[in-house]
Amino acid sequence: MKQPQHITFTGAKTTSTQVVQWAQALTHLHARIASRFARPEPRRRALAYLQGRLRCSERKNGWHLAEQAREAHPYGMQRLLSQAVWDTDGVRDDLRQYALEHLGQEAAIVVIDESSFPKRGKKSAGVQVQYCGTTGQVENCQVGVDLSYVTARGHTLIDRELYLPLDWTEDPKRCQEASIPASVGFQTKPELAVQMIERLWKAQIPITWVVADSVYGGNLDLRTWLEAHGYPYVLAVACDEPVGIMTPEGGRRRVEAREVEALPARRTRSGSASR
Repeated sequence: MKQPQHITFTGAKTTSTQVVQWAQALTHLHARIASRFARPEPRRRALAYLQGRLRCSERKNGWHLAEQAREAHPYGMQRLLSQAVWDTDGVRDDLRQYALEHLGQEAAIVVIDESSFPKRGKKSAGVQVQYCGTTGQVENCQVGVDLSYVTARGHTLIDRELYLPLDWTEDPKRCQEASIPASVGFQTKPELAVQMIERLWKAQIPITWVVADSVYGGNLDLRTWLEAHGYPYVLAVACDEPVGIMTPEGGRRRVEAREVEALPARRTRSGSASR
C-alpha cells in the first residue's frame, strides 16, 4: 500500500528495524490467506513468491523467483499460478479487508483504472495488439481493469479483472489452451468495472466517490448503475458526450458536454469557495 505523496519524507533512511518489521508483516499477511490454499506446497510457495516479488531485482519471471526461493527450476512457481488449487476470490477478499483495516473507511474514494502488461508471445490469456498504457503505444499486451482504494492514509489496489478481447472469447480452442473456462464470455471494460464495484456494494463497503477517466465515464450503463446504487461519481467524458441538464424552467435538455458551463463557485459553511 502506498502512502500519500505529501507525507513522503525526503532523504529518510530505511533502518534494519523497519526491514524486520516489513518481513514480519508479510509473514502475518501470508498466515491470514494460508487457509485459501488446498495443499501445503502451494501454501508455502505463495510466501516465497510474494517475497520474490518484493525484492529489488529487475526481472521477476518464474526462473528468477525460483532462484530467489532456492528452487532448482521454475515449474513450482509456474504451477502455483496456473494449476495449483487455491481460492483466488477468497484471497482477494482477505486482502481487501486487510487494506480497509490499514487505510480506514472514512471518505474513501474508489478509482477505476487499468494496467497493461507488454508481452512477446500469443499464449497469455487475453493478449493481443492493443493500446498499452504502460508504454503509451499500440502493441502486444494484456490489459486488466483495476479498482484502487484511496483514503487520507494512502491507497492500494483491492480488485482486478482481466480484459478478454472479443477475438479471444469467440475462439473456444484458444481459451481452452489458456485455461479460460468456457463459461467466460465477452465483457467490456466498463462492464468489468461494474462487476467489481458490485462486489463492494454487496460487501457493504462505504464509498464516498467513484472516479475514472473517459474510457469509463463515456459508458452510460456504468453511470446509470452508480446512480441507481447511490454512489456519487466524478467521471471524465469526451467533449461531445451527450449529457442531460436541467433548464431554468425546470425541464430537462440534452446537450454535448462542451456546451455545459462550469459549475459556479459556492460558499461552504466554513466560508471557503468550492465547485
